[in-house]
Amino acid sequence: MRRFAIALILAAALALGMGAAAPPALAAPHPDEILEDPELERRARDLSANLRCLVCQNQSIDDSDAPLARDLRLLVRERLVEGYSDQEIEDFVVARYGDFVLFTPPFNASTMLLWGSPALVLGAGALGLFLVIRRRRHAAPVVTADLTPDERAALERILGDTASGKS
Repeated sequence: MRRFAIALILAAALALGMGAAAPPALAAPHPDEILEDPELERRARDLSANLRCLVCQNQSIDDSDAPLARDLRLLVRERLVEGYSDQEIEDFVVARYGDFVLFTPPFNASTMLLWGSPALVLGAGALGLFLVIRRRRHAAPVVTADLTPDERAALERILGDTASGKS
């Protein structure tokens, strides 16, 4: 029971995202990348948090140490300094690398399966559950007829062989 409780606590911690991402202090960009203007730096961090590292694929460019992620962080900051809007910068990166670079891709024809897959999985599970319940309801009734003396003796012989280890 104790192992079950520990496993349950660990599962809850993982589900809540504890330990899933590096703390912000460890995920910070290199000191030479940080902009002097705090507002531009905040916008850069917000943009970088939504852009996927194309090398790591499960980290934002803000969290990744890959050289490509560093290049993208610098590109975002350069564009911000030049006066581009957040949407213009995001559009530029998406035009260059595709919707995959976004952690939250837009709903369009190429991402329809991505957005619809949770509903498909839930629907398939509900259909499977319905079919199992329906099959159990319509299953053949269990026959509980009395055994003849010969059948009872054969059954006892089989059960006796199984209990003694013989097959």
